[in-house]
Amino acid sequence: MGPTLAEEVGQLLKTRGLTLAVAESCTGGKLGDMITEVPGSSDYFLGGVISYSNDAKADLLGVDRKTLKAKGAVSEDVAVQMAQGARKRLRAAVGVGITGIAGPSGGTPAKPVGLVYIAVNSEKSSVCSRSLFRGSRSEVKRQSAETALEMLRDFIERVY
Repeated sequence: MGPTLAEEVGQLLKTRGLTLAVAESCTGGKLGDMITEVPGSSDYFLGGVISYSNDAKADLLGVDRKTLKAKGAVSEDVAVQMAQGARKRLRAAVGVGITGIAGPSGGTPAKPVGLVYIAVNSEKSSVCSRSLFRGSRSEVKRQSAETALEMLRDFIERVY
């Protein structure tokens, strides 16, 4: 059996001399947990912020309150600002931001359960994806964290 996705990402970060910080909302720390399951992850993983409330997003990560009010916490703009905030506050080369609606409640017609925005940000580039995941709350969280790892791997390979 080959390396896990988190191991692949860790190896890429390590060989390129990059550090990582994450900002998680709907995943509640699942991404950070997957990253730290890899022995030696302290070589590249600086930490993460679980910013569940809008106040935490604004106060801890510097997400603009006007953006939160105008676009809502579950938006591309907020995901990007979360990634930037984590990167800058923890002084990492790369930041990841995840915000969404894990369910089973909380969705609306415009923003249904399973809607997740994931951003990866560095000084060189920034990307953001919009996904609509299906399944239980636990499955949405897992799919979100796995997608973030895939995006992070692709981002590092493309940008660095």
